Amino acid sequence: MKKLIPLLIAILIFSSHDMYLKLDTYFLSPNSQAKIKLFNGTFDKSENVIDRDRMIDVSIVGNGVRERIDSTLWTEKDSMTLLNFKTGAPGTYVAGLSTFARNLAMDAQAFNDYLAHDGVTDMLEWRKSNNALDQNANEKYSKHVKTIFQVGDKRTNDWSVNLGYPIEFIPLSNPYNLEEGDTLNVRLLRSGRPLANQLITIDSESTHSHTSSDTEANHGHDHDTMDGGHHHQGSIQTRTNSHGELSVVLTHSGIWYLRTIHLVESNEGDLTHESNWATLTFEVTHSHSGTMQYALWLGGLALLGFLLFFFKKNKKLSK
Repeated sequence: MKKLIPLLIAILIFSSHDMYLKLDTYFLSPNSQAKIKLFNGTFDKSENVIDRDRMIDVSIVGNGVRERIDSTLWTEKDSMTLLNFKTGAPGTYVAGLSTFARNLAMDAQAFNDYLAHDGVTDMLEWRKSNNALDQNANEKYSKHVKTIFQVGDKRTNDWSVNLGYPIEFIPLSNPYNLEEGDTLNVRLLRSGRPLANQLITIDSESTHSHTSSDTEANHGHDHDTMDGGHHHQGSIQTRTNSHGELSVVLTHSGIWYLRTIHLVESNEGDLTHESNWATLTFEVTHSHSGTMQYALWLGGLALLGFLLFFFKKNKKLSK
């Protein structure tokens, strides 16, 4: 029985760590009913719902107004926690959710497995280098997630809002002014200050496929995989620079998401570690540059044909 306890703890950790705010579409009509899904598990599957008493803040920001959402407005379905809401005037909106911290005690092996599974490689390498792999852990963790969506056609500056979460991604430009092929720069804040040299995972779902050579060129590894009608492009990892910033090359259209886990040692009470989790989701549209070039080319031909007809007609009249 004692041998089963670490295994059960590991299963609990692995099945419920990441948290994301998702929409079926990130382009919504003004003054219409919409739904935000809270996934707790992976980006593709929510493993369990979130208790309302864990929600320290739920906010939707649009047109310069931050609306605090009552946690009782959430509902549940198929292990997902759902928020039904009505969009407002056109603009770029941000929704965010922050949770209270919880503590979780783990034996050394379960903690090492969790660090490896969730990609917290800095702490895992430290434990290896300092012969600490046999040390148990008591971790305080909390999660802070955001999504950016577009209502109508009007772009507003609400994408840049700082919700004041313990850890938070903030874009440096409006994602909905960009399209595939562009680059989005993002800043990561920890306690309101830029967090340097932090490991970030970038991943995406695309509604159209790439060749394997395209994928390898864009991501350095991993071929496309199919899941639920979407193509998963394969995650990549990068680090923030000295200003806490990173660049995301939007190689294709689809839903993009960033995730990070900031985990440090702690001397608070009987704790050994503290972690703060952050994610950010948004959607990228197809490039219209090829369509525009084609339209301009057709327009140029039409104009040339008109000018030739006009001059030919005038030449006949002059005779």
